[in-house]
Amino acid sequence: MRQEEKQKAIIVGVNVDYRENFLKLMDELENLTLACDIEVVGREYQNLIEINKPLYVGKGKAEEIAQKAEALDVDYVIFNNELSGSQLRNLSKIIKCEVLDRTTLILEIFSRRARTKEAKLQVEVARLEYMLPRLVGLHSSLGRQGGGSGSGFFNKGSGEKKIELDRRRIEEKLTDLRRELDELSKDREVQRKKREESEIPLVSLVGYTNAGKSSLMNYMIDRFVKDDDKKVYEEDMLFATLETSVRKIELEDNRKFLLSDTVGFISDLPHDLVKAFRSTLEEIKNADLLVQVIDYSDKDFVEHMQVTKETLQKIGAGDIPVIYVYNKSELMLEKLPLVDGDEIYLSIREKRGMNELIDIIIDKIFSTYKKCRMRIPFSEGSIVSYLNENANVISTDYDDKGTILTLECREAQFNKYKEYVIEEV
Repeated sequence: MRQEEKQKAIIVGVNVDYRENFLKLMDELENLTLACDIEVVGREYQNLIEINKPLYVGKGKAEEIAQKAEALDVDYVIFNNELSGSQLRNLSKIIKCEVLDRTTLILEIFSRRARTKEAKLQVEVARLEYMLPRLVGLHSSLGRQGGGSGSGFFNKGSGEKKIELDRRRIEEKLTDLRRELDELSKDREVQRKKREESEIPLVSLVGYTNAGKSSLMNYMIDRFVKDDDKKVYEEDMLFATLETSVRKIELEDNRKFLLSDTVGFISDLPHDLVKAFRSTLEEIKNADLLVQVIDYSDKDFVEHMQVTKETLQKIGAGDIPVIYVYNKSELMLEKLPLVDGDEIYLSIREKRGMNELIDIIIDKIFSTYKKCRMRIPFSEGSIVSYLNENANVISTDYDDKGTILTLECREAQFNKYKEYVIEEV
């Protein structure tokens, strides 16, 4: 295997029943391949009424691909659908280089991007769960997958010295990994409950991968947090962010909300990854508001919105209110921003429309807040401290009976301290 030269691949797709979006899916497969630092030197297509069960493609096509792979001296032949164990085994008898599929690429990208312990464990669980039913098919080619840099997708980051894992060893390791994830999930649940107890609204950024969520998060951190250490990783690539990052945003008027950014979505996100990342994605379920970031300059943005909608429904977040943020609109529209109800067309990079977006977020998450004046007895100083920390205290005065606060607060807070309300404003 070449170590100095850039690795090369041929990508292969079967257009079943002449799907209209087939070429878009092939473009996405090429982008996934490039995200793994592999150069795409050829594409192979085949139109079929249904997938060839033994080989995915027809036998003649498989032999043609094998000849092309040998002529171009490629390292990988990559298929646009998940391959079964038998398909992997059969294709590996014909094609004399590594045979991969789309799921393997996504697992590899996640493996490379994972930074926290939890993300690394989640990726490893997904990888092993993917391998488990394919052991028979994988064994014929695993011997070619060495442990060197860039050589062999299934042993990336696994910590295993040998890739020839039998089913028992994989199941044992999965048990251990899941146990570790359960412990981390308990810690996450404790953190989540603390946030819920603070009664600070939670706003979650969602959307297709590489639409601009992390850019929006970093803009908000720049503006309201002013701490570069709080910024999230931001790069123009697929799945730049895997971990869920939560930051407290304190507005100029002392109101606060939490802003979270998590992994981006993609069409046909592998089931094992969705399952493994469920505890991370469940942060979205607890949001009071979703901000869906859309790359408006992408010709496939409507399909990307549908993928996001389906993924949100899959994780139980389909009923949460949504603001639709059409990012990169400067590439498509002359006049920005453009606001239409819950939709806003803006440019995060050029900072055009950001004030309007913040106003929309504020209107949504604070719409049920009540504005009032409370008189808190001096003996109840802890209540004053609580409201200063968890409500929007506009002004503070005193009289001989106690501390008078003019404030905006959640309805639950208003009802909890209703005995101290002297007037609603």
